[in-house]
Amino acid sequence: MNRSRNFNRVRVVGAAIAWMLASSVAMAQAWPSKPVKLVVSYPPGGTVDAVARVIAPRLSERLHQPVVVDNRAGAGGAIGGEAVARSPADGYTLLLDASNHAQNPALRSKMPFDTLRDLVPVSLLVKVPNVLVVTPSTPYRSVKDLLAQAKAKPGEINFASSGNGSAQHLAGELFQTMGAVRLTHVAYKGGGPALTDVMAGQVPVFFASLASSLPYIQSEKLRAIAVTGKTRSPVLPQLPTVAESGLPGYEVYEWNAIFAPRGTPPAVIERVSTELAAVVQEPAVKSRLEAMGAEVIGSGPAELERFRRAEIEKWARLAKDNKISLD
Repeated sequence: MNRSRNFNRVRVVGAAIAWMLASSVAMAQAWPSKPVKLVVSYPPGGTVDAVARVIAPRLSERLHQPVVVDNRAGAGGAIGGEAVARSPADGYTLLLDASNHAQNPALRSKMPFDTLRDLVPVSLLVKVPNVLVVTPSTPYRSVKDLLAQAKAKPGEINFASSGNGSAQHLAGELFQTMGAVRLTHVAYKGGGPALTDVMAGQVPVFFASLASSLPYIQSEKLRAIAVTGKTRSPVLPQLPTVAESGLPGYEVYEWNAIFAPRGTPPAVIERVSTELAAVVQEPAVKSRLEAMGAEVIGSGPAELERFRRAEIEKWARLAKDNKISLD
């Protein structure tokens, strides 16, 4: 009797799993039957928005439905993240987020959603290194120059960022920790004002976005001394990395990835991931992204999940050790 009951239970569970898988596949085949909203967690004009504007038209063509970019800026990406986390898990609302996706949980004890629980990975699109730039009139021509001066005059060298808790701020904090030096952080309301003041000499150091600072580096209004990626950037191949310039293991990227609400059918996630991987490797798209200084990835969900968990752990450790908080 017990064997019969157990067998029946197994049959019921098996049938339920088969039904769910069949439903997921059926939905993926029917999806999308209406426009897809791509929520961008930052305002128009920045790197995140630029990536969205490059990929959205091509993704629309591959899905045979409009992909509508919807900028939901604020709170370092948390407002856009919450909007998507609270959206129906039907594949019609996706999130294009940046590296603050992994940094916010480390900096904010009261997040409006649970990053790992409420948002599931789809694809890591690109990684863009920061670039360590200085005012051209300064004597700093290398990472070693900056470290030496910072050790000689603790706290006297200022570094700019686009705001407290921003990727540029945390890049500077990691630089201080790994270099055993103390700089003074000057937070601006955005990367534009920070760049302006660094060029003018008001603040001498900035871990700038490569995409936004590249024209000023090329026109020699800024002096670049190192990139923050693991390898040198193809757009500035002569420029060494921070790691090879005296801080082995230093690695910071501003990255962009696609996420979906928890509960989105796996078959839909796989479809979106596959299409995105194809989009970013299209020659015209790839060349535009690389012109921004981006390393084009186009990963699957599993790779993005491993990457974001490692990033969350990295920034949580830095925030805890240096008592950095936005609360």
